Amino acid sequence: MAIASTNRTVKTLSWIGLGIVLALLLAFGRGTIASQAEAATPKHYTELSFPPQPEPAPPDCERYQLDNGMTVYLLPDRDLPLVSGRAFVRTGSRLEPANKVGLAELAGKVLRTGGTQQHALDELNRMLERRAALIETSIGTTRGEASFEALRPDLDAVLDLFAQVLRQPAFAPDKIALAKTQKRGEIARRNDEAGRIAAREFSELVYGDSSPYARIADYATLNNISRTDIIDFYQTYFRPDNIILGAIGDFEVAAMRNRIARAFGDWEAPAAEPSPTVPAAGQARDGGIFVAEQSQLTQSYIRLGHLDGQYDSEDYPALDVMNEALNGLGGRLFDRLRSQQGLAYSVSGKWNPSYDYDGMFVAGGQTQSQQTVPFIRSLRSELERMQREPLQEEALEGAKSTILNAFPFEFEDPSQTLARRMRYDYYDYPPDFLWQYRRGVEATTAEDVLRAVRESLHPERLVTLVVGNPDAIEPGLEQLEQPVQTRDITLPQPRQQQPMLPSPQLQSEPASSGMPNELDGAAPLELQLGLGAAAVDG
Repeated sequence: MAIASTNRTVKTLSWIGLGIVLALLLAFGRGTIASQAEAATPKHYTELSFPPQPEPAPPDCERYQLDNGMTVYLLPDRDLPLVSGRAFVRTGSRLEPANKVGLAELAGKVLRTGGTQQHALDELNRMLERRAALIETSIGTTRGEASFEALRPDLDAVLDLFAQVLRQPAFAPDKIALAKTQKRGEIARRNDEAGRIAAREFSELVYGDSSPYARIADYATLNNISRTDIIDFYQTYFRPDNIILGAIGDFEVAAMRNRIARAFGDWEAPAAEPSPTVPAAGQARDGGIFVAEQSQLTQSYIRLGHLDGQYDSEDYPALDVMNEALNGLGGRLFDRLRSQQGLAYSVSGKWNPSYDYDGMFVAGGQTQSQQTVPFIRSLRSELERMQREPLQEEALEGAKSTILNAFPFEFEDPSQTLARRMRYDYYDYPPDFLWQYRRGVEATTAEDVLRAVRESLHPERLVTLVVGNPDAIEPGLEQLEQPVQTRDITLPQPRQQQPMLPSPQLQSEPASSGMPNELDGAAPLELQLGLGAAAVDG
């Protein structure tokens, strides 16, 4: 009996203990499941927080000058057996005569396509292609550029050819004639795309038809350009003390300095220095509505804007914050004109400064022909609202975060750092200008943006351009209560050009020494390294 009673007691206690364990496990399991469920529930994006981004550490560039005045930047990057370089030349189409528009562009093109005094174009191309190397040249509005890309084993030979292109171009007459023919083809196709018409005509409306920042080549100005003009333009601006040269890639700095000295050190600068006056930019007209007729279109391409400022304006960081707040899927313009009112296929508005002359503020988009007047009214209304209402805190912080979070991408590739340093040097900006811009964005408040917009945006000066079919625009543009004028975009008929007369030969320079000219025997490889331009210039 005693043994049976004891067994019953043990069983009872066992069941009680098991129950306690099960209760504890159940309670713990519920808490764990609840914790896991809570952890698995995603937070709202407004509740997310992130640690500050690490400060980018851009690589250091070595800067020095040759005795002849050429400025050089060097940035070793040993990741790949590649080397690339770029030269900025202090020139530009804004310095060409008004009756010879197109001269700078032709010179920049034929500098490469015309061959050198040692190698005709076909031979030069073959020598480069066998090594998968590149040499390119061009001249834009404010500067000329020349670049090269090469595999490390071919650096000496390609750098020698690059020096020949810069120092000893041939400007072959047949290649000049070919470049002119190609340019005439571009002129003939000038009105094929409405977007290109809008960009061209709007620049002429704001800057003026004769402004060096808006004028474009036509048949007459091309016919005025001779080989002598191209040679004179080249000899005026292509000189060592007018050039900034940068190189990046797989090299030792000391060895690269020696290579550059051999390639360019004996290039003597002429005694007479060019002293061009950089043309100022001014607004040609205030207000007005202009129409470029394209009767085949069922939609209108619209631009509104006026003269703007430069990157070094103290208001640029605040205006760039407004740029971000205006545009994109959540921007003011997209939200109001497209999402709420359904007036636009696309819409945008942006301050577009330049480095050393005034840029433009441009707003606009595309809409159905019959929505043209409502679109313009709504767009102007939004621009005026920008001057009355400060950005909400959420919009302000969102715009600033977008800009600042993109900052590290300015340092993805060392070539971005090199190109930026060269660009700032060329336009006489401080080397840390990008960092100044970043600090300006970080410090920007809603009041800063409102003040900057009020000082920079002038609704009464807005020039309006419509490229489209006036007969399909209903109500008519006269409803906007401004004078409406038609822009004549008819292309003039080309005239027969006189045969090109012989012109003086370029003075031959002694070939640069110390580097081989022969490029035969190498296996071709793909080459994809270049000096990229930074996305953020300010």
